[in-house]
Amino acid sequence: MQACCLGLELSFIVRPQWHCKCAQWVATLKKFKLMSGQHKSKRSMRVTGAWIWLCLAAALLSLPMFAVAQQASSDSASLELSRPLRPWEFLPVTGTKAALFGNEAGEMEAWVYPLKILRGLHLRFHTPERVEPAETLARTITVRPESATILYAGDTYSVRETFFVPVKEQGAVIAFEVQTEQPLEIEAIFHRDFQLEWPAALGATFIDWLSNQSAFYFGEEQRKFAALVGSPTAAQPQEEYQTNYSQSLASSFRLGVTAKGRETKLLVIAGSMEGLADAEKTYQHLVASYKDLQRESADYYQKYLQNTVALKLPDAQLQQAYDWARISTVQGLVTNPYLGTGLVAGYRASGESQRPGFAWFFGRDSFWTSFALNAEGDFATSRTALDFIGKYQREDGKIPHEISQGASFVNWFRDYPFPYASADATPLYIIAVNDYVIRSGDTAYANEKWGTLQKAYDFLRSTYDESGFPKNQGVGHGWVEGGPLLPVKTELYQTSLGIEALRALGNLAHLTGKDNLRDELTRNFQEQEQKMNQAFWLTDAKRFASALDLENKPINEMSVLSTVPMWFGLLDDAHTNEMISALATEDHQADWGMRIISAHSAKFGGGGYHYGSVWPLFTGWASVGEYKYHRAFPAYENLRANALLALDGSLGHVTEVLSGDYYQPLSTSSPHQIWSAAMVVSPVLRGLLGLDVNAIERKLTFAPHIPADWQSFSIKNVPVGDNKAAVNYSAREGLLSVEFLLTAGRKDCDVEFRPAISPRAKVQKVELDGAPLAFHVEETLGDQHVIVNFRVGQRKRVVKIYLLRDFGLSVNTSLPGLGSSSEGLRIISENWSAAKDQLTIEVEGLPGKRYALGVRGASQLHDVEGGELSQTDKETTLWIAIPQGSTESYSKQLVTLHFQ
Repeated sequence: MQACCLGLELSFIVRPQWHCKCAQWVATLKKFKLMSGQHKSKRSMRVTGAWIWLCLAAALLSLPMFAVAQQASSDSASLELSRPLRPWEFLPVTGTKAALFGNEAGEMEAWVYPLKILRGLHLRFHTPERVEPAETLARTITVRPESATILYAGDTYSVRETFFVPVKEQGAVIAFEVQTEQPLEIEAIFHRDFQLEWPAALGATFIDWLSNQSAFYFGEEQRKFAALVGSPTAAQPQEEYQTNYSQSLASSFRLGVTAKGRETKLLVIAGSMEGLADAEKTYQHLVASYKDLQRESADYYQKYLQNTVALKLPDAQLQQAYDWARISTVQGLVTNPYLGTGLVAGYRASGESQRPGFAWFFGRDSFWTSFALNAEGDFATSRTALDFIGKYQREDGKIPHEISQGASFVNWFRDYPFPYASADATPLYIIAVNDYVIRSGDTAYANEKWGTLQKAYDFLRSTYDESGFPKNQGVGHGWVEGGPLLPVKTELYQTSLGIEALRALGNLAHLTGKDNLRDELTRNFQEQEQKMNQAFWLTDAKRFASALDLENKPINEMSVLSTVPMWFGLLDDAHTNEMISALATEDHQADWGMRIISAHSAKFGGGGYHYGSVWPLFTGWASVGEYKYHRAFPAYENLRANALLALDGSLGHVTEVLSGDYYQPLSTSSPHQIWSAAMVVSPVLRGLLGLDVNAIERKLTFAPHIPADWQSFSIKNVPVGDNKAAVNYSAREGLLSVEFLLTAGRKDCDVEFRPAISPRAKVQKVELDGAPLAFHVEETLGDQHVIVNFRVGQRKRVVKIYLLRDFGLSVNTSLPGLGSSSEGLRIISENWSAAKDQLTIEVEGLPGKRYALGVRGASQLHDVEGGELSQTDKETTLWIAIPQGSTESYSKQLVTLHFQ
């Protein structure tokens, strides 16, 4: 549970009974106007301040475990997340050239790409009375974009261990802030694990103690690869050994005694691919400058947030998740000295292996991530990722699937089955280049890359079947790589990517002056889009097939993979509306995201990597697709599921894959997965806010589906060509007021503003800067959109839309307890009568459980069937009670709202 009190965000270990206490104290604060800032005098401010601290103290005393973080805002001084630690959770601290991976108990491994330096790094605390394992005293974890801190507390001392990896250095620093009443000494113990990343190897390696550096030296026989692990205060080194009679794989040293009071100790790790002298240079630089480097890294991430699309949202959890997701995504950027700079897929501790999760370069991961980078305006990273994957394109045009960081040391592209294993990376490359060019305005890139694009298209075309669909069979896997959903001839996923690639390449052809090719590709696109809708639609089942089998027949298996063509707007509206209703049911949509297939399917397995698990990637696809087809309830639930994952688990990051049965990551999941973080960013910007930019035409489209309980929000730094645009949105009963302005750039840009409103609402008038503005209203299957067009230049423009009878429902979602099954409400469908005087919603919930929906425009209601209304001074709640049944599984219920 999170509550915003006095500009502070309080994050609690969730216990249901605490929700009420927090709400009571917030209500108390509101009564004394402590949250409004309306203080009339110094005396009243002093009184107010006293009440603030009294109320806060009382609230905190009533909550046994809490952590205080900053106000959820991208312009905050800090992005700290803190909580009582979970020893099993993954703890990553990353830079572009090095990383520390471990767990919240403090056991870590160190990498300087592509070298693994050590593993099993842990601490022991030496006091006059005893030697204590540090992990038994670990109490809290605090993470920031540039570092992470574990607090250890003994009877008479505390130690704050801060892990820090500079953004662009080949090493890491671990700082220990010691406070003690009696002599205390820290011992660091580790296993040397000096090897290249899989599948490469160094062969024989060695360890030696360098007294002049107070550090262990790791080396190999050619003296090319080197690492140092030590401390300016290191003492009593104990080196690993092996004899005829005994052996120890552990090495250790102590950091010197702190007699009493406060002191800071360091442990420094440096690596090099250019020998010992270069490693020593990095080591000394880290020792001498780690504080400056830490400030520089913190500034790097703050500037990143300031220079990409920044939001100020009323949903504190979504705000914080969005900011962290941008950080987590760009932390996938890795520089390998042999291969170049690109996006890796994700991170996980490697243990005794040399495979740190998916910390190597993947084609389709990079492309799906690039959509988020383009949406937030980080075109430099997007282009870097495209360039990296593109330069390893196969001679026949196929785009690589994965490139290990050890690829330079083996014949990766010839002797291993992984480099070109997928079929989907090739069409995704074309789509991703087009998305980058349109949003960035970098038309020169289309010309520069035309050769690679043409080759990719030629390869894609070589995989077409007799219907013109790109095949998986005999070409490479689509999304599904194994399990009972195979074999197939082609997935709907793969077919839709192939068709979208036609549209993308057609646009790129136009931008490069090849209009004849553009016309041909456009005709082909239109024909294939229609064929796909016919070939994959199952009329009797009223859903799209997940794939065509080897005999070209549709497979009657519903899958979240159908949301990928929804993302690109490729599916028939009416059929898609039915499909979304089916996907919104509890057997597909868990509280923590979307299962790949129904939990009721005979092929389902909750732990099945490709046949039952929940991927935040799927959840992001679904959210963007559902917003595209105006189904805001399931879209928002999926968006919030991914966002909440970023604030749980490995703090600030989103895991790769979770169980389809229970809320917990799969045991093999990479806890910091890059495209999972991207699937917070894309659903927020492309889905919820409906931000679409054509930088070439200098046009901004803003088509938001705003939750009914949001009254205001703001957007900054939206790049539109050479301009930066900002939007301030506010809503009150009967009026939408939106400010548009350019904060950078001198060229005017065109704006199409098309906000979603209730099907019941009527537009009275629209004004631009106080003057009437022409508009029209577009009806969809789920809502209406008021559409206006105007130009923004050097002065602010204000659009006001005056509404009658606007109505809305809102839902607030949460994750269940770790290891629990789903318990949240599912809103499956909304159906309005022709006269818009009756709304019937179909929901699913657990028998015996009550669910709350917020109501906007409640004064319009006459009565409710299947639910009941409760009213306070400021808000109305629709309560839905699911009747107690004979089963614990979800039950459906209809709720009908009658309007006056």
